[in-house]
Amino acid sequence: MTTLAAAPARARAAVRATSAVAAPASDTRAARRDTGRLRALDGLRLIAALMVALYHYGGRSGDISRAWGESPRSLFPALHGLFAYGCLGVQIFFVISGFVICMSGWGRPLRAFFASRVARLMPAYWCAIVLVTAVFALPPVIYAAVSPSDALLNLTLLQQPLGADRVLGVCWTLWIEIRFYALFALCLVLPGVTRRRVVLFCTVWTMLAAIAQASGEPTLDLILMPQYAAYFIGGMGLYLLHRNRRDTTAWGIVVISWLIGQHYAVASLWHHHDPAAFSHRSATVIIAIVTAGFVLVGAIALGALNWANWRWLTVAGALTYPFYLVHEHLGWVVIRQLHHGFGISPWATFSVTVAGMLVLAWLMNRYIEKWATPLLRRSLTTNGAR
Repeated sequence: MTTLAAAPARARAAVRATSAVAAPASDTRAARRDTGRLRALDGLRLIAALMVALYHYGGRSGDISRAWGESPRSLFPALHGLFAYGCLGVQIFFVISGFVICMSGWGRPLRAFFASRVARLMPAYWCAIVLVTAVFALPPVIYAAVSPSDALLNLTLLQQPLGADRVLGVCWTLWIEIRFYALFALCLVLPGVTRRRVVLFCTVWTMLAAIAQASGEPTLDLILMPQYAAYFIGGMGLYLLHRNRRDTTAWGIVVISWLIGQHYAVASLWHHHDPAAFSHRSATVIIAIVTAGFVLVGAIALGALNWANWRWLTVAGALTYPFYLVHEHLGWVVIRQLHHGFGISPWATFSVTVAGMLVLAWLMNRYIEKWATPLLRRSLTTNGAR
């Protein structure tokens, strides 16, 4: 991407003028609406991140049990089963991502799209890698740090396909995200995003993802991500509805994506009731949560939540990504210290840990992202443009 030459300014201006003439009135109105921030979407992002935190702190066993000193099932007997549904925050994230990437990629050249994604992801991610590696290297911490070589490789975001240990447990979702970005960039941003191309992309991806699932071919699975494609595609369909709520084809894309998405969520997260298991997820509740994710993003897309326009929601949205990155592994360390070191009760430990991770996220946003993101974006947008 860095070797692409910038289009001449006159050509870009001509394309913009042609697009403006050809655009229907509904698209023009949508473009004007897109200049405002959808603050309700920021709030939904934070809710999804908090759902994942509930899952990591009280909705599963494994490493978090080492932090608590016992299974969260015994510490939170009434709610551990509800916390187990928090992992579905990831599916909601993917629907939001489909919406936001379609919105941000519309009308952008490839270089600008690439720069915006790198600048958005990497500063907080690099900071989180350094923080978690440094904390896990401290002698009192019972969790082992990854090797120096693997820690360095983690800075590339390619540790998972290359088989290295992950510094951040949540980075598996980032590997899914960047594959979606690559597909979107190559198929839509490179030729130019239009409604027709988005519809074609969503239709073809849906069909190819089904074929990949049926074939069992690992390479197709790697590229087409059948387990997660429906959430991104559904989000893109919802963005088309944001532009034109009467778009029947977009409604069809959303409904089909929801049907496929709930299927994969139930298939991967539901299991037969087992008294010995940590928890039991109901298929009905899984479907309800996936549906709620689609409905809430849809309500935002159609303007039903425009009244939720409080400025603090923008702050909530800014905290979501750094919070998501650091909350799991650093949360283990904080929980162990508070609960075992200071003898604080489970619920107080839970609350203080979430609050502490939000404060850390604010610090990362304030002192890392706010200066590094625009600097990195400008550098990637302008360097080599001539």
